[in-house]
Amino acid sequence: MRAGAPGGELMHELAISRAILDAALASAGGRPVTRVSVSVGALRQVVPDSLAFNFRVISRGTLCEDAELAIKPVPARMSCPCGESWTLDEPAFRCPRCNGVDGRVVDGEQLSVDYIEVEEEPCIEPR
Repeated sequence: MRAGAPGGELMHELAISRAILDAALASAGGRPVTRVSVSVGALRQVVPDSLAFNFRVISRGTLCEDAELAIKPVPARMSCPCGESWTLDEPAFRCPRCNGVDGRVVDGEQLSVDYIEVEEEPCIEPR
């Protein structure tokens, strides 16, 4: 759990799982969902195992019940006015080239449903 927030981690991932489930169901067109692919930026502080667990629990009894939740982690990236770009491996936001603090986040804040896969009805040739 995150410090200072008992149960906060579970609630955070539960709310995100609910949003992912709602988006998948809205896009499924009444068809069973087999896979939901999401991109999760490193700066979102999402625990992938907790997100997957919560998704499995809340999808019971829905068209997403047996769906795989594929989580694509997106590393945090920064860029500096000096032209340097770097991946954040630790929470150090200073530019490795010029030591400047005017950098900006260019990747790693997203949390998005990239696509869903649904079961298609079998194609039957007319007789």
